[in-house]
Amino acid sequence: MEDCIFCKIIDNQIPSRKVFENDDILAFFDTSQATPGHTLIVPKKHVENIMDYDDELAATVFSYLPQIARGIKKSHPNIQGINIINNNGEIAYQTVFHSHIHVIPRYGTNDSFSMTMGNNSDQYKDEDLDQLADKVKESIKGE
Repeated sequence: MEDCIFCKIIDNQIPSRKVFENDDILAFFDTSQATPGHTLIVPKKHVENIMDYDDELAATVFSYLPQIARGIKKSHPNIQGINIINNNGEIAYQTVFHSHIHVIPRYGTNDSFSMTMGNNSDQYKDEDLDQLADKVKESIKGE
């Protein structure tokens, strides 16, 4: 896609710090570096988000995730854990509309990354959640 920054990175029109590449995916450092080593895994095929993956693309992209995460963890002795995040749609904080997975190393509770989510479970009735779960199950069957 002509205006896609990730497609330009894949095509070597824009430089990046590549950490892994094959015919299907490219993994490179995010320019924002939430923490040192923050890596993006990007399918080379332009798809906007996870809803555009077919089974084959999903299997291919996600099959490399453990290998890349392990490599990041092994790269520095102070990495204690890793956040793996995939944002889909503007409301979900997706800012580049070429699917990508964030792999963010965590160096401790005082590193510069935070992902605070509140517990809102007391705002929902059990019956409503049961009905929603049934709707999701039916929607998944229909795929």
